[in-house]
Amino acid sequence: MPSSAGQTRPSRRDFLANAGGGFGGLALASLLGREALAAPAPHPSVVRPPRAKRVIQLFMAGAASHIDLWDFKPDLIKHHGKPSDFGEKVEAFQNGLGPWLKPVWDFKPYGKSGKMISDVVSPLGACVDDMAFIHNVVGKTGIHSQGTLLQATGFQLPGFPGAGCWVSYALGSMNENLPTFVVLPDHRGMASNGVKNWDAAFLPAQHSGNVVYPGSDMPIADLRPHAAGKYINAASEAQAQSLMASLNRQHAESRAGDPRLESRIRSYELAARMQLAAPEALDLKAEPAHILKLYGLDTRPPNWPAVINAEEESYYFSQKCLAARRLLERGVRFVQIWSGNDNGFPRRNWDSHEDVERDHGPLATGMARGAAALIQDLKQRGMLDDTIILWTTEFGRMPSTQGGKGRDHNPYVFTNWLCGGGIKGGVTHGLSDQWGYKPLDRDHPTLVYDIHATMLHLLGIDHEKLTVRQNGIDRRLTDVHGHVIKEILA
Repeated sequence: MPSSAGQTRPSRRDFLANAGGGFGGLALASLLGREALAAPAPHPSVVRPPRAKRVIQLFMAGAASHIDLWDFKPDLIKHHGKPSDFGEKVEAFQNGLGPWLKPVWDFKPYGKSGKMISDVVSPLGACVDDMAFIHNVVGKTGIHSQGTLLQATGFQLPGFPGAGCWVSYALGSMNENLPTFVVLPDHRGMASNGVKNWDAAFLPAQHSGNVVYPGSDMPIADLRPHAAGKYINAASEAQAQSLMASLNRQHAESRAGDPRLESRIRSYELAARMQLAAPEALDLKAEPAHILKLYGLDTRPPNWPAVINAEEESYYFSQKCLAARRLLERGVRFVQIWSGNDNGFPRRNWDSHEDVERDHGPLATGMARGAAALIQDLKQRGMLDDTIILWTTEFGRMPSTQGGKGRDHNPYVFTNWLCGGGIKGGVTHGLSDQWGYKPLDRDHPTLVYDIHATMLHLLGIDHEKLTVRQNGIDRRLTDVHGHVIKEILA
């Protein structure tokens, strides 16, 4: 293809060969005899035209309080401070069965739908008419590790693929230069279970989540040569990686059907291409001023990077949201954003046993600012129509007090919300009871399997057909459960 200078534009092979340093040699070797990767045939589970192409999952680690953020309960205000009476024996995680505790923040109606949400998440008030709230989600456990795995993988035990892994397995990549599934952890650490939340388990390893830290000096591990490797030059690196690729291919040819080596080779090849593509994708400073302002990234907080208030939490979370949008528009299918992982004391996560206002306040405001900017940004670009946003947490918190200012774990009911990608906006599906303790209709709760089935449905996938035979069982993301929530579909 002629360039504007009238010269022939270099091929992708030539570009990689001359890129200099890094994995250029490996990428070149992987391209010998194939200028582009062959697109895999659609998985048999893909049975309908998709409403959505991509997913962003916002995961609040530690158990965000539904009754302080999304699920307004006037009876808690009316009975605030009175002894709690659940009408049944309650098994609490830490005996947090003190008096009724009203919502820590006031609630107000927003949008044409008049949806009541808390002041602490008020930035999302401008988006409620695009959001569908589900207030009767139930879990199976009050243990963080098990509850997190259940929401992330569909199972309470480790050893099962994350939701993003299943999406990657079914749909494949839309961009060979970036991962299909990207994970943006909290900057302070990982949630319960760590990488088990996004590991591919028994699926081919290339479908695992790839960890990225936007805004850091090294957003992807080993993206650039280590500072100590001054003896490495472009030629030696290219030769070494080319030799490695050749040896791997020879080894693989003598072991047909071994998916482990093939996955390792694919990982090396992706790493080569990422060295060229990832820096540009994660360059947030390339965004125009009005976009940086939308996300609140035009000015760094004065105490950066000491995260002690809503402004700094917002900066961190918004970085992840903007990076997610940039990754999505470059072909990444599934981005998982984590918030609130800090196991120090006093806690700075969502596990607010001691003080909901202290812990939830900065996190909730920061999350709401970043999420609202993300929704508005996707919408103005026409990307919200085919992007699903799913907000979740491992379980909720009790309507009674723990120690006067905190709340105990509540796996019996909590809130999820979804937005975009075929979701009907401005609706609420499923109610909790007057206290926000259990579903109002206890016979028909919403399960995580229903959330996952709905997400897959919008991606064009039949959740019952997305299976892999493992240990004599046809495993799937939704186990043996799950119904599409038709009431929230547009």
